[in-house]
Amino acid sequence: MNTPLRFSYTNAVAFSDIPVVAGEELAAIVRGLLDDDWRLLALFGVPDNDEEDAAGLCCVLAHDVSGALTALRTNALRTYLALTPTCPQAHLFEREVFEQWGIVPEGHPWCKRVRRIPDAAEAAIHSKVKDKAVQETQRILRPFRFYRVGGEEVHEVAVGPVHAGVIEPGHFRFQCYGENVLHLEIALGYQHRGVEQMLVSGPAHRCLPLLECTAGDTSVGHATTHCVLLERLAGVTIPPRAQLVRRIGLELERLANHTGDLGAIGGDTGFLPTSSWNGRIRGDFLNLTAAVCGNRFGRGLVVPGGVAYDLSPNECHDMAARLRAAGRDVCGSVDVMLHAPSVLERCHGVGALDAACARNLGMVGVAARACGLELDARATAPLSALPCQPPRCEHTGDVLARVLVRNHELRDSLQMVEDDLANLAVLPENDLRAAGSTPAVGSLPPGKLAVAQVEGWRGEICHVAITDADGHFLVYKVVDPSFHNWPGLAVALRGNQISDFPLCNKSFNLSYCGHDL
Repeated sequence: MNTPLRFSYTNAVAFSDIPVVAGEELAAIVRGLLDDDWRLLALFGVPDNDEEDAAGLCCVLAHDVSGALTALRTNALRTYLALTPTCPQAHLFEREVFEQWGIVPEGHPWCKRVRRIPDAAEAAIHSKVKDKAVQETQRILRPFRFYRVGGEEVHEVAVGPVHAGVIEPGHFRFQCYGENVLHLEIALGYQHRGVEQMLVSGPAHRCLPLLECTAGDTSVGHATTHCVLLERLAGVTIPPRAQLVRRIGLELERLANHTGDLGAIGGDTGFLPTSSWNGRIRGDFLNLTAAVCGNRFGRGLVVPGGVAYDLSPNECHDMAARLRAAGRDVCGSVDVMLHAPSVLERCHGVGALDAACARNLGMVGVAARACGLELDARATAPLSALPCQPPRCEHTGDVLARVLVRNHELRDSLQMVEDDLANLAVLPENDLRAAGSTPAVGSLPPGKLAVAQVEGWRGEICHVAITDADGHFLVYKVVDPSFHNWPGLAVALRGNQISDFPLCNKSFNLSYCGHDL
């Protein structure tokens, strides 16, 4: 049995150096790594150069304590032994690989499609699968197959995909006994745009704008992850000034969204003061982002090799004053909510998950830290030597824990941005971009694999790229934190009342388009 390649998260490695394992060995190797405290970052298909429409698998895992990554791959295959029965966090990845490449994970307990795909694409998948797997393929690809709980008194409630108000499409199928939810199945994919395919096949200059729109409320997060990935492939280090400006952009994005989420949770508990106040205060943080780069969502701020905008000492002092004013407002607004017995009672014990379940599902970000998992890429895979707070954790895993984690992180981010602005104001002026050539698609080293992990406001964003012989992308894999956490929401609702769903859903606040890509 081959030993997986181990390397630092900051380095790119030759794809040819990644050991090849047999499909029947993959599940056992991955399970052994998970037992040794590794975590699955990505599992995806890699096209085979020697066989048309064929692909092998590539698996990337992280060891958060040491900051190491490991990778292994297979040759082109049509079937393999599914990881999911012993590694639940792989279940969406395996369904996605089947959907894209027709590679059948034998023994997968529920291998239905992840996204809604056109009939032509479904027919293409059928054509890739050998005769012995056609029957299984037809069973898997039936479009509207949902799990059902048996029993005369069990009823089913279907919600969406069209919802009231301004909300993206998603379908939720509840199996209930009275008001109690026995099982929730979430069907997404209505926002599928083929982002990863466009990154591989489209013109290089549109990669960054496309990734800024992958999840619109995480523009800085995905742009930073993409640029870090290019820089690691090219071996480029960005200057200190650019590091500060990037982190200011990331933390302002976190502040705006945590503020909005806490206000929305207040609204769902019927506590209208914080709901109203935070709606206005969120705009203050968005306007601070606009003061940096001219766009309230931070688009155009981060570029390969550094940043596109700078702040003068006077601008830093002005932004710090505005930041302190907005910070006083939001801290006061949230404190009022957290001192309301009605809010605490409504949030306590609702939608709870324990640490073991969150770990098995591969959850990340706020939702994972609310269960006691110390997962924060700012600490485990830092982008620079800038100091940061350790991960903020709670341990009850319920709505209240997710509220408290956001509250802690909001205050940490306020202090972090204020410190960064102060440091930026006195830092000697230097270039905003790395010296030498700017890393660009088409001029990257050939045959390399690199990984970038950035702690977005929802959680860890992971991009993985493999370059071909010409320095273009052969594979570009995007893993938004929502991809890991949607299954957590489904499990968290079990045993709760169906009326708890809006509050529980809001406490996760996951992205539809970030999942659908």
